[in-house]
Amino acid sequence: MSAAAWGRPAAGREPAGAALLAWLADSSAPGLCVIAGGAGCGKSGLLAWLVGHGTRADTGRERTVHAFVPLAGQGVRAAVWTLADQLGLAARGAGEFVALLAGDRRPVTVVLPDLHAGADPGALAELVLALDALDHVRLVVEARTGSPVHERLAGSGAAVMDLDEPRWTDEARRTAWRAEHAGTTDPPARQVRAAVLELDDPAALCETDPWLVTAAFDADPQEHGGLRSAWLRAGQSLCRDQESADRALVLLTALGDGADPRLRPELARLAATADWKPEWSRVRGDMSPPWPGPVFAMTTEGLPAGEALLADHQGVLRTVHTVDGTPLGRTPRLPSPPAAVCALADGTVLALDNQGRPHTQTLPGAPRPTGIAALLDDGPTPAQRLTESLTAHLAHSPGTALCATPGVVAVGGADGTVHAFIPGDTDQAPRAAGLHTGRVTALAALGLPVGGGGQSIPLLYSGGADGRVRAWSPAAEPQPTPVAEHTSPVTALAAEHTPHGLLLAVARANGLIELHHLDQGQTRQFWPGAAVHALALTVGGSLLIGTDDRVICLHPQ
Repeated sequence: MSAAAWGRPAAGREPAGAALLAWLADSSAPGLCVIAGGAGCGKSGLLAWLVGHGTRADTGRERTVHAFVPLAGQGVRAAVWTLADQLGLAARGAGEFVALLAGDRRPVTVVLPDLHAGADPGALAELVLALDALDHVRLVVEARTGSPVHERLAGSGAAVMDLDEPRWTDEARRTAWRAEHAGTTDPPARQVRAAVLELDDPAALCETDPWLVTAAFDADPQEHGGLRSAWLRAGQSLCRDQESADRALVLLTALGDGADPRLRPELARLAATADWKPEWSRVRGDMSPPWPGPVFAMTTEGLPAGEALLADHQGVLRTVHTVDGTPLGRTPRLPSPPAAVCALADGTVLALDNQGRPHTQTLPGAPRPTGIAALLDDGPTPAQRLTESLTAHLAHSPGTALCATPGVVAVGGADGTVHAFIPGDTDQAPRAAGLHTGRVTALAALGLPVGGGGQSIPLLYSGGADGRVRAWSPAAEPQPTPVAEHTSPVTALAAEHTPHGLLLAVARANGLIELHHLDQGQTRQFWPGAAVHALALTVGGSLLIGTDDRVICLHPQ
Protein backbone atom coordinates (compact mmCIF):
# COMPACT_ATOMS: atom_id res chain seq x y z
CA MET A 1 0.00 0.00 0.00
CA SER A 2 1.38 3.43 -0.89
CA ALA A 3 1.89 6.21 1.65
CA ALA A 4 -0.55 8.39 -0.34
CA ALA A 5 -3.40 6.04 0.47
CA TRP A 6 -2.94 6.90 4.12
CA GLY A 7 -3.75 10.59 3.88
CA ARG A 8 -1.49 13.33 5.16
CA PRO A 9 -0.44 13.92 8.77
CA ALA A 10 -1.84 17.11 10.29
CA ALA A 11 -0.05 20.43 10.61
CA GLY A 12 2.57 19.93 7.90
CA ARG A 13 4.10 16.84 9.48
CA GLU A 14 4.49 15.07 6.13
CA PRO A 15 8.30 14.85 6.44
CA ALA A 16 7.96 13.22 9.86
CA GLY A 17 5.30 10.82 8.58
CA ALA A 18 7.42 9.83 5.58
CA ALA A 19 10.46 9.24 7.80
CA LEU A 20 8.39 7.14 10.19
CA LEU A 21 7.11 4.95 7.36
CA ALA A 22 10.64 4.60 5.99
CA TRP A 23 11.83 3.47 9.44
CA LEU A 24 9.08 0.84 9.57
CA ALA A 25 10.18 -0.49 6.17
CA ASP A 26 13.90 -0.60 7.04
CA SER A 27 14.70 -3.94 8.68
CA SER A 28 18.24 -2.73 9.48
CA ALA A 29 17.05 0.31 11.44
CA PRO A 30 16.99 0.32 15.27
CA GLY A 31 13.95 -1.48 16.67
CA LEU A 32 13.00 1.48 18.87
CA CYS A 33 11.93 4.88 17.54
CA VAL A 34 11.47 7.68 20.09
CA ILE A 35 9.17 10.54 19.06
CA ALA A 36 10.41 13.52 21.06
CA GLY A 37 9.73 17.25 21.30
CA GLY A 38 8.31 19.80 23.69
CA ALA A 39 4.77 20.00 25.01
CA GLY A 40 2.18 20.73 22.31
CA CYS A 41 4.53 20.12 19.34
CA GLY A 42 2.32 17.43 17.76
CA LYS A 43 3.82 14.18 19.00
CA SER A 44 0.48 12.66 19.91
CA GLY A 45 -1.09 13.83 16.65
CA LEU A 46 1.62 12.11 14.62
CA LEU A 47 1.16 8.86 16.54
CA ALA A 48 -2.61 9.10 16.19
CA TRP A 49 -2.12 9.32 12.41
CA LEU A 50 0.15 6.26 12.48
CA VAL A 51 -2.22 4.21 14.62
CA GLY A 52 -5.33 5.32 12.72
CA HIS A 53 -3.95 4.02 9.45
CA GLY A 54 -1.76 1.20 10.81
CA THR A 55 -4.68 -0.62 12.44
CA ARG A 56 -6.85 -0.70 9.30
CA ALA A 57 -7.59 -4.15 7.91
CA ASP A 58 -6.14 -3.28 4.48
CA THR A 59 -2.79 -2.03 5.79
CA GLY A 60 0.31 -3.74 4.43
CA ARG A 61 2.27 -6.04 6.74
CA GLU A 62 5.29 -3.79 7.32
CA ARG A 63 3.10 -0.81 8.29
CA THR A 64 0.64 -2.68 10.52
CA VAL A 65 0.34 -1.55 14.13
CA HIS A 66 -0.38 -4.60 16.28
CA ALA A 67 -0.75 -2.99 19.71
CA PHE A 68 -1.33 0.54 20.97
CA VAL A 69 -1.45 1.65 24.63
CA PRO A 70 -1.75 5.31 25.74
CA LEU A 71 0.43 5.35 28.86
CA ALA A 72 -0.72 8.59 30.52
CA GLY A 73 -1.57 7.68 34.10
CA GLN A 74 -0.93 3.97 33.52
CA GLY A 75 1.43 1.69 35.43
CA VAL A 76 3.39 -1.28 34.17
CA ARG A 77 0.69 -3.82 35.05
CA ALA A 78 -2.01 -1.97 33.14
CA ALA A 79 0.30 -1.57 30.15
CA VAL A 80 1.28 -5.25 30.16
CA TRP A 81 -2.31 -6.51 30.50
CA THR A 82 -3.48 -4.25 27.65
CA LEU A 83 -0.60 -5.24 25.38
CA ALA A 84 -1.10 -8.93 26.16
CA ASP A 85 -4.80 -8.70 25.35
CA GLN A 86 -4.13 -7.02 22.01
CA LEU A 87 -1.40 -9.51 21.09
CA GLY A 88 -3.40 -12.60 22.08
CA LEU A 89 -1.29 -13.56 25.09
CA ALA A 90 -2.02 -14.19 28.78
CA ALA A 91 0.52 -12.64 31.18
CA ARG A 92 0.36 -11.63 34.83
CA GLY A 93 3.39 -9.33 34.81
CA ALA A 94 6.13 -7.73 32.75
CA GLY A 95 8.65 -10.58 33.00
CA GLU A 96 6.11 -13.18 31.95
CA PHE A 97 4.90 -10.97 29.09
CA VAL A 98 8.40 -10.40 27.71
CA ALA A 99 9.16 -14.13 27.94
CA LEU A 100 5.97 -15.04 26.09
CA LEU A 101 6.61 -12.48 23.39
CA ALA A 102 10.18 -13.74 23.03
CA GLY A 103 8.82 -17.20 22.24
CA ASP A 104 6.25 -15.84 19.78
CA ARG A 105 8.19 -15.00 16.66
CA ARG A 106 5.47 -13.07 14.86
CA PRO A 107 6.73 -9.60 13.81
CA VAL A 108 5.07 -7.04 16.09
CA THR A 109 4.85 -3.24 15.98
CA VAL A 110 3.83 -1.51 19.23
CA VAL A 111 2.96 2.19 19.65
CA LEU A 112 3.18 3.73 23.14
CA PRO A 113 2.18 7.40 23.46
CA ASP A 114 2.78 9.52 26.59
CA LEU A 115 5.52 7.44 28.20
CA HIS A 116 6.68 10.50 30.16
CA ALA A 117 3.19 10.86 31.67
CA GLY A 118 2.87 7.28 32.92
CA ALA A 119 2.27 6.46 36.58
CA ASP A 120 5.82 5.05 36.83
CA PRO A 121 7.78 6.31 33.79
CA GLY A 122 11.04 4.68 34.90
CA ALA A 123 9.50 1.20 35.18
CA LEU A 124 7.69 1.70 31.87
CA ALA A 125 10.98 2.67 30.22
CA GLU A 126 12.54 -0.57 31.51
CA LEU A 127 9.66 -2.48 29.93
CA VAL A 128 10.29 -0.68 26.63
CA LEU A 129 13.97 -1.57 26.73
CA ALA A 130 13.20 -5.21 27.53
CA LEU A 131 10.88 -5.35 24.51
CA ASP A 132 13.46 -3.57 22.36
CA ALA A 133 15.86 -6.46 23.04
CA LEU A 134 13.54 -8.73 21.01
CA ASP A 135 14.57 -8.50 17.35
CA HIS A 136 11.05 -9.17 16.02
CA VAL A 137 9.47 -6.33 18.03
CA ARG A 138 9.43 -2.72 16.81
CA LEU A 139 8.38 0.10 19.12
CA VAL A 140 7.31 3.70 18.51
CA VAL A 141 7.37 5.55 21.83
CA GLU A 142 6.47 9.14 22.69
CA ALA A 143 8.72 10.82 25.28
CA ARG A 144 8.81 14.54 25.93
CA THR A 145 12.22 16.15 25.36
CA GLY A 146 14.05 16.74 28.62
CA SER A 147 12.16 14.16 30.61
CA PRO A 148 14.23 11.47 32.37
CA VAL A 149 12.71 8.73 30.22
CA HIS A 150 13.60 10.64 27.06
CA GLU A 151 17.22 10.77 28.11
CA ARG A 152 17.15 7.10 29.13
CA LEU A 153 15.74 5.88 25.81
CA ALA A 154 17.63 8.31 23.57
CA GLY A 155 20.87 6.99 25.01
CA SER A 156 19.99 3.37 24.26
CA GLY A 157 20.82 3.45 20.56
CA ALA A 158 17.24 4.19 19.52
CA ALA A 159 16.26 6.20 16.47
CA VAL A 160 15.11 9.63 17.73
CA MET A 161 12.77 12.02 15.91
CA ASP A 162 12.64 15.41 17.67
CA LEU A 163 9.63 17.22 16.25
CA ASP A 164 11.02 20.56 17.46
CA GLU A 165 13.61 20.30 14.68
CA PRO A 166 12.53 22.19 11.51
CA ARG A 167 13.34 19.31 9.16
CA TRP A 168 10.30 17.36 10.36
CA THR A 169 7.82 20.03 9.25
CA ASP A 170 6.78 21.30 5.81
CA GLU A 171 6.20 24.97 6.67
CA ALA A 172 4.17 25.71 3.54
CA ARG A 173 1.79 22.85 4.28
CA ARG A 174 1.61 23.81 7.95
CA THR A 175 0.65 27.35 7.00
CA ALA A 176 -2.04 26.04 4.64
CA TRP A 177 -3.28 23.58 7.30
CA ARG A 178 -3.53 26.36 9.89
CA ALA A 179 -5.47 28.55 7.51
CA GLU A 180 -7.87 25.72 6.78
CA HIS A 181 -8.37 25.05 10.49
CA ALA A 182 -8.49 28.69 11.62
CA GLY A 183 -10.97 29.22 14.43
CA THR A 184 -10.83 25.64 15.63
CA THR A 185 -9.23 24.74 18.92
CA ASP A 186 -8.00 21.50 20.30
CA PRO A 187 -10.32 19.91 22.84
CA PRO A 188 -9.19 20.49 26.43
CA ALA A 189 -6.99 17.81 27.89
CA ARG A 190 -8.99 15.22 29.74
CA GLN A 191 -8.68 15.70 33.46
CA VAL A 192 -8.21 12.43 35.27
CA ARG A 193 -9.48 12.81 38.81
CA ALA A 194 -8.13 10.54 41.49
CA ALA A 195 -10.91 8.14 42.32
CA VAL A 196 -11.73 7.44 45.94
CA LEU A 197 -12.28 3.68 46.03
CA GLU A 198 -13.36 1.39 48.81
CA LEU A 199 -10.67 -1.22 48.28
CA ASP A 200 -12.08 -3.38 51.07
CA ASP A 201 -15.49 -3.62 49.40
CA PRO A 202 -15.80 -6.48 46.86
CA ALA A 203 -18.97 -5.02 45.32
CA ALA A 204 -17.25 -1.68 44.70
CA LEU A 205 -14.26 -3.41 43.09
CA CYS A 206 -16.48 -5.39 40.73
CA GLU A 207 -18.53 -2.37 39.65
CA THR A 208 -15.81 0.31 39.36
CA ASP A 209 -13.68 0.98 36.29
CA PRO A 210 -11.13 -1.88 36.63
CA TRP A 211 -8.23 0.29 35.44
CA LEU A 212 -8.88 2.68 38.32
CA VAL A 213 -8.94 -0.27 40.71
CA THR A 214 -5.63 -1.50 39.29
CA ALA A 215 -4.04 1.93 39.70
CA ALA A 216 -5.34 2.14 43.27
CA PHE A 217 -3.91 -1.25 44.20
CA ASP A 218 -0.61 -0.32 42.53
CA ALA A 219 -0.42 2.74 44.80
CA ASP A 220 -1.55 0.97 47.99
CA PRO A 221 0.53 -1.96 49.32
CA GLN A 222 -2.07 -2.95 51.93
CA GLU A 223 -3.66 -6.37 51.35
CA HIS A 224 -7.26 -5.27 52.04
CA GLY A 225 -8.19 -8.67 53.37
CA GLY A 226 -6.54 -10.49 50.44
CA LEU A 227 -8.37 -8.58 47.69
CA ARG A 228 -5.20 -6.86 46.45
CA SER A 229 -3.30 -10.10 45.83
CA ALA A 230 -6.34 -11.68 44.19
CA TRP A 231 -6.87 -8.67 41.92
CA LEU A 232 -3.24 -8.51 40.80
CA ARG A 233 -3.17 -12.29 40.31
CA ALA A 234 -6.08 -12.24 37.83
CA GLY A 235 -5.94 -8.63 36.68
CA GLN A 236 -5.80 -9.22 32.93
CA SER A 237 -9.17 -10.98 33.13
CA LEU A 238 -10.65 -8.57 35.68
CA CYS A 239 -9.89 -5.58 33.42
CA ARG A 240 -11.84 -7.04 30.52
CA ASP A 241 -15.22 -5.50 29.66
CA GLN A 242 -17.70 -7.74 31.50
CA GLU A 243 -20.62 -7.89 33.90
CA SER A 244 -19.87 -7.33 37.58
CA ALA A 245 -21.01 -10.92 38.38
CA ASP A 246 -18.39 -12.31 35.98
CA ARG A 247 -15.74 -10.10 37.56
CA ALA A 248 -16.75 -11.33 41.02
CA LEU A 249 -16.39 -14.92 39.82
CA VAL A 250 -12.84 -14.35 38.56
CA LEU A 251 -11.89 -12.51 41.75
CA LEU A 252 -13.27 -15.38 43.84
CA THR A 253 -11.19 -17.96 41.99
CA ALA A 254 -8.04 -15.92 42.67
CA LEU A 255 -8.68 -15.47 46.42
CA GLY A 256 -6.23 -17.26 48.70
CA ASP A 257 -7.15 -19.18 51.85
CA GLY A 258 -5.53 -16.51 54.02
CA ALA A 259 -8.09 -13.92 52.90
CA ASP A 260 -10.68 -12.40 55.20
CA PRO A 261 -13.25 -15.24 55.62
CA ARG A 262 -16.11 -12.81 54.98
CA LEU A 263 -14.94 -12.18 51.41
CA ARG A 264 -15.59 -15.62 49.94
CA PRO A 265 -19.34 -15.79 50.68
CA GLU A 266 -19.77 -12.17 49.64
CA LEU A 267 -18.02 -12.73 46.30
CA ALA A 268 -20.06 -15.93 45.80
CA ARG A 269 -23.22 -13.88 46.31
CA LEU A 270 -22.05 -11.26 43.80
CA ALA A 271 -21.20 -14.02 41.27
CA ALA A 272 -24.54 -15.82 41.62
CA THR A 273 -25.78 -14.80 38.15
CA ALA A 274 -22.56 -15.73 36.31
CA ASP A 275 -22.46 -18.66 33.87
CA TRP A 276 -20.37 -20.71 36.29
CA LYS A 277 -20.62 -21.88 39.88
CA PRO A 278 -17.20 -21.89 41.61
CA GLU A 279 -16.75 -25.21 43.41
CA TRP A 280 -13.23 -24.65 44.77
CA SER A 281 -9.85 -23.16 43.94
CA ARG A 282 -6.33 -23.57 45.26
CA VAL A 283 -3.96 -20.63 45.01
CA ARG A 284 -0.19 -20.48 45.36
CA GLY A 285 0.51 -20.31 49.10
CA ASP A 286 -2.71 -22.00 50.23
CA MET A 287 -2.23 -24.34 53.18
CA SER A 288 -5.59 -25.99 53.90
CA PRO A 289 -5.95 -27.90 51.65
CA PRO A 290 -2.50 -27.15 50.24
CA TRP A 291 -1.91 -25.73 46.80
CA PRO A 292 -0.63 -28.70 44.71
CA GLY A 293 1.92 -26.62 42.81
CA PRO A 294 1.96 -25.35 39.22
CA VAL A 295 -0.13 -27.56 36.94
CA PHE A 296 1.40 -28.22 33.53
CA ALA A 297 -0.60 -31.35 32.66
CA MET A 298 -3.72 -32.98 34.08
CA THR A 299 -6.21 -35.78 33.46
CA THR A 300 -9.20 -37.52 35.02
CA GLU A 301 -9.40 -40.20 32.29
CA GLY A 302 -8.32 -43.65 33.50
CA LEU A 303 -8.46 -42.71 37.18
CA PRO A 304 -11.02 -43.77 39.81
CA ALA A 305 -14.13 -41.59 39.94
CA GLY A 306 -13.56 -38.43 41.92
CA GLU A 307 -9.80 -38.30 41.30
CA ALA A 308 -7.56 -36.20 39.07
CA LEU A 309 -3.88 -36.58 38.24
CA LEU A 310 -1.83 -33.35 38.20
CA ALA A 311 1.74 -32.90 36.94
CA ASP A 312 3.91 -29.95 37.95
CA HIS A 313 6.92 -28.22 36.40
CA GLN A 314 9.37 -30.56 38.13
CA GLY A 315 7.77 -33.81 37.00
CA VAL A 316 5.99 -34.57 40.27
CA LEU A 317 2.65 -36.34 39.79
CA ARG A 318 -0.08 -35.83 42.39
CA THR A 319 -3.59 -37.18 42.71
CA VAL A 320 -6.27 -34.96 44.23
CA HIS A 321 -9.96 -35.21 45.07
CA THR A 322 -12.03 -33.49 42.40
CA VAL A 323 -14.64 -32.64 45.04
CA ASP A 324 -12.44 -30.19 46.96
CA GLY A 325 -8.83 -30.48 45.77
CA THR A 326 -7.70 -32.46 48.82
CA PRO A 327 -4.42 -34.31 48.10
CA LEU A 328 -4.65 -38.10 47.84
CA GLY A 329 -1.12 -39.20 46.93
CA ARG A 330 1.91 -38.74 44.75
CA THR A 331 4.22 -40.85 42.63
CA PRO A 332 8.01 -40.78 42.25
CA ARG A 333 9.24 -37.83 40.24
CA LEU A 334 9.50 -38.26 36.47
CA PRO A 335 12.92 -37.76 34.82
CA SER A 336 11.66 -34.72 32.90
CA PRO A 337 8.80 -32.25 33.40
CA PRO A 338 5.75 -33.51 31.48
CA ALA A 339 3.88 -31.56 28.83
CA ALA A 340 1.03 -34.11 28.80
CA VAL A 341 -0.08 -37.07 30.92
CA CYS A 342 -2.63 -39.84 30.55
CA ALA A 343 -3.53 -42.91 32.58
CA LEU A 344 -4.28 -46.41 31.29
CA ALA A 345 -6.80 -48.79 32.82
CA ASP A 346 -4.11 -50.86 34.57
CA GLY A 347 -2.76 -47.85 36.47
CA THR A 348 0.10 -47.10 34.07
CA VAL A 349 0.74 -43.38 33.65
CA LEU A 350 2.13 -42.24 30.31
CA ALA A 351 3.84 -38.88 30.26
CA LEU A 352 5.24 -36.89 27.36
CA ASP A 353 7.99 -34.41 28.23
CA ASN A 354 8.64 -31.12 26.48
CA GLN A 355 11.25 -32.79 24.26
CA GLY A 356 8.62 -35.19 22.93
CA ARG A 357 9.98 -38.23 24.82
CA PRO A 358 7.76 -40.71 26.69
CA HIS A 359 8.04 -41.75 30.33
CA THR A 360 6.01 -44.20 32.39
CA GLN A 361 4.98 -44.35 36.00
CA THR A 362 2.51 -46.41 38.04
CA LEU A 363 -0.32 -44.97 40.10
CA PRO A 364 -0.32 -45.85 43.81
CA GLY A 365 -2.74 -48.71 44.42
CA ALA A 366 -2.73 -49.87 40.81
CA PRO A 367 -3.80 -53.55 40.51
CA ARG A 368 -1.00 -56.08 40.12
CA PRO A 369 -1.29 -59.80 39.29
CA THR A 370 -0.62 -62.07 42.25
CA GLY A 371 -0.32 -65.77 43.00
CA ILE A 372 -0.74 -68.24 40.16
CA ALA A 373 -1.90 -65.51 37.77
CA ALA A 374 1.41 -63.72 38.20
CA LEU A 375 3.34 -66.93 37.53
CA LEU A 376 1.36 -67.91 34.45
CA ASP A 377 1.23 -64.47 32.85
CA ASP A 378 4.92 -63.62 32.62
CA GLY A 379 4.72 -61.91 29.22
CA PRO A 380 4.18 -58.21 28.50
CA THR A 381 0.76 -56.87 29.38
CA PRO A 382 -1.40 -55.10 26.76
CA ALA A 383 -0.40 -51.78 28.34
CA GLN A 384 3.28 -52.71 28.13
CA ARG A 385 2.96 -53.68 24.46
CA LEU A 386 1.17 -50.42 23.76
CA THR A 387 3.84 -48.47 25.60
CA GLU A 388 6.59 -50.24 23.66
CA SER A 389 4.94 -49.34 20.34
CA LEU A 390 4.49 -45.74 21.44
CA THR A 391 8.10 -45.48 22.61
CA ALA A 392 9.40 -46.89 19.32
CA HIS A 393 7.33 -44.38 17.36
CA LEU A 394 8.44 -41.41 19.46
CA ALA A 395 12.09 -42.41 19.15
CA HIS A 396 12.12 -41.19 15.54
CA SER A 397 9.17 -38.76 15.65
CA PRO A 398 9.03 -36.75 18.91
CA GLY A 399 5.54 -36.02 20.14
CA THR A 400 3.90 -32.71 20.99
CA ALA A 401 0.65 -33.94 22.61
CA LEU A 402 -0.68 -37.13 24.19
CA CYS A 403 -3.99 -38.63 25.36
CA ALA A 404 -5.59 -42.01 26.09
CA THR A 405 -8.94 -43.68 26.60
CA PRO A 406 -9.59 -47.44 26.90
CA GLY A 407 -9.88 -47.75 23.11
CA VAL A 408 -6.87 -45.71 21.99
CA VAL A 409 -3.61 -43.98 22.87
CA ALA A 410 -2.87 -41.04 20.60
CA VAL A 411 0.12 -38.78 20.09
CA GLY A 412 0.41 -35.60 18.05
CA GLY A 413 3.40 -34.26 16.17
CA ALA A 414 5.01 -31.02 15.06
CA ASP A 415 3.80 -31.59 11.49
CA GLY A 416 0.11 -31.52 12.49
CA THR A 417 -0.34 -35.30 12.27
CA VAL A 418 -2.04 -37.41 14.95
CA HIS A 419 -1.07 -41.08 15.34
CA ALA A 420 -3.50 -43.43 17.08
CA PHE A 421 -2.40 -46.72 18.67
CA ILE A 422 -5.28 -49.18 18.98
CA PRO A 423 -5.02 -51.96 21.59
CA GLY A 424 -5.45 -55.33 19.88
CA ASP A 425 -4.08 -54.29 16.50
CA THR A 426 -1.91 -57.26 15.61
CA ASP A 427 0.95 -55.26 14.14
CA GLN A 428 0.59 -52.29 16.53
CA ALA A 429 1.03 -49.96 13.56
CA PRO A 430 -0.50 -46.59 14.38
CA ARG A 431 -3.24 -45.09 12.27
CA ALA A 432 -2.53 -41.52 11.21
CA ALA A 433 -4.37 -38.40 10.09
CA GLY A 434 -3.05 -34.94 9.20
CA LEU A 435 -5.34 -32.60 11.14
CA HIS A 436 -3.55 -29.26 11.47
CA THR A 437 -1.38 -26.69 9.76
CA GLY A 438 1.51 -26.53 12.21
CA ARG A 439 2.00 -28.49 15.38
CA VAL A 440 -0.56 -30.44 17.37
CA THR A 441 -0.74 -28.72 20.76
CA ALA A 442 -3.36 -30.74 22.68
CA LEU A 443 -5.33 -33.99 22.50
CA ALA A 444 -8.38 -35.44 24.27
CA ALA A 445 -10.11 -38.79 23.85
CA LEU A 446 -13.30 -40.55 24.91
CA GLY A 447 -15.37 -43.58 23.96
CA LEU A 448 -18.35 -42.96 21.70
CA PRO A 449 -21.16 -45.45 22.49
CA VAL A 450 -22.37 -47.57 19.57
CA GLY A 451 -25.21 -50.08 19.61
CA GLY A 452 -26.84 -51.23 22.83
CA GLY A 453 -24.26 -53.66 24.19
CA GLY A 454 -22.01 -51.23 25.99
CA GLN A 455 -19.65 -51.10 23.03
CA SER A 456 -17.85 -47.90 22.07
CA ILE A 457 -15.42 -46.59 19.51
CA PRO A 458 -12.68 -44.10 20.35
CA LEU A 459 -13.18 -40.47 19.39
CA LEU A 460 -10.24 -38.07 19.39
CA TYR A 461 -10.26 -34.29 19.65
CA SER A 462 -7.12 -32.55 18.45
CA GLY A 463 -6.12 -28.92 19.03
CA GLY A 464 -3.43 -27.14 17.05
CA ALA A 465 -1.26 -24.08 16.77
CA ASP A 466 -3.59 -23.10 13.92
CA GLY A 467 -6.36 -22.46 16.47
CA ARG A 468 -8.55 -25.30 15.24
CA VAL A 469 -10.07 -28.23 17.11
CA ARG A 470 -10.66 -31.29 14.92
CA ALA A 471 -12.56 -34.51 15.63
CA TRP A 472 -11.39 -37.90 14.39
CA SER A 473 -12.32 -41.49 15.08
CA PRO A 474 -9.38 -43.66 13.98
CA ALA A 475 -11.88 -46.10 12.42
CA ALA A 476 -13.00 -43.42 9.92
CA GLU A 477 -11.91 -40.26 8.14
CA PRO A 478 -11.55 -37.03 10.17
CA GLN A 479 -14.56 -34.75 10.26
CA PRO A 480 -13.95 -32.15 7.53
CA THR A 481 -15.25 -29.17 9.53
CA PRO A 482 -13.44 -28.07 12.70
CA VAL A 483 -15.41 -28.47 15.91
CA ALA A 484 -14.08 -25.05 16.96
CA GLU A 485 -11.67 -22.51 15.53
CA HIS A 486 -10.11 -19.25 16.65
CA THR A 487 -7.11 -17.10 15.79
CA SER A 488 -5.49 -18.06 19.11
CA PRO A 489 -3.64 -21.39 19.35
CA VAL A 490 -5.06 -24.20 21.47
CA THR A 491 -3.12 -24.95 24.68
CA ALA A 492 -5.26 -27.64 26.35
CA LEU A 493 -8.29 -29.87 25.71
CA ALA A 494 -10.62 -32.09 27.72
CA ALA A 495 -13.70 -34.10 26.71
CA GLU A 496 -16.21 -36.08 28.74
CA HIS A 497 -19.70 -37.59 28.78
CA THR A 498 -21.61 -35.84 31.57
CA PRO A 499 -25.19 -35.38 32.80
CA HIS A 500 -25.18 -32.22 30.66
CA GLY A 501 -24.31 -34.25 27.57
CA LEU A 502 -21.01 -34.40 25.70
CA LEU A 503 -18.70 -31.59 26.83
CA LEU A 504 -15.52 -30.34 25.16
CA ALA A 505 -13.29 -27.83 26.96
CA VAL A 506 -10.74 -25.80 25.01
CA ALA A 507 -8.04 -23.48 26.41
CA ARG A 508 -6.23 -20.98 24.21
CA ALA A 509 -2.98 -19.05 24.31
CA ASN A 510 -4.80 -15.76 24.91
CA GLY A 511 -6.16 -17.09 28.24
CA LEU A 512 -9.65 -17.93 26.97
CA ILE A 513 -11.39 -21.14 28.04
CA GLU A 514 -14.39 -22.34 26.03
CA LEU A 515 -16.78 -25.04 27.22
CA HIS A 516 -18.71 -26.49 24.28
CA HIS A 517 -21.96 -28.32 25.03
CA LEU A 518 -21.76 -30.34 21.83
CA ASP A 519 -25.21 -31.94 22.12
CA GLN A 520 -26.86 -28.54 22.59
CA GLY A 521 -24.68 -26.42 20.33
CA GLN A 522 -23.94 -23.98 23.16
CA THR A 523 -20.65 -22.47 24.33
CA ARG A 524 -19.70 -20.62 27.49
CA GLN A 525 -16.44 -18.85 28.29
CA PHE A 526 -14.15 -18.17 31.22
CA TRP A 527 -11.00 -16.05 31.44
CA PRO A 528 -8.93 -16.91 34.54
CA GLY A 529 -6.39 -14.13 33.96
CA ALA A 530 -3.42 -16.46 33.51
CA ALA A 531 -2.02 -18.82 30.89
CA VAL A 532 -3.90 -22.13 31.01
CA HIS A 533 -1.68 -25.21 30.75
CA ALA A 534 -4.14 -28.02 31.47
CA LEU A 535 -7.85 -28.89 31.58
CA ALA A 536 -9.84 -31.88 32.80
CA LEU A 537 -13.54 -32.70 33.04
CA THR A 538 -15.26 -34.87 35.63
CA VAL A 539 -18.11 -37.24 34.85
CA GLY A 540 -20.34 -34.85 36.81
CA GLY A 541 -19.56 -32.05 34.38
CA SER A 542 -17.16 -29.97 36.50
CA LEU A 543 -14.21 -28.30 34.77
CA LEU A 544 -10.72 -28.36 36.30
CA ILE A 545 -8.30 -25.63 35.21
CA GLY A 546 -4.54 -25.72 35.78
CA THR A 547 -2.25 -22.67 35.67
CA ASP A 548 1.10 -21.64 37.14
CA ASP A 549 -0.43 -20.35 40.36
CA ARG A 550 -3.97 -21.77 40.61
CA VAL A 551 -6.09 -24.88 40.30
CA ILE A 552 -9.73 -23.98 39.74
CA CYS A 553 -12.86 -26.14 39.68
CA LEU A 554 -15.99 -24.66 38.09
CA HIS A 555 -19.39 -26.12 37.29
CA PRO A 556 -21.62 -24.72 34.54
CA GLN A 557 -24.71 -23.08 36.04
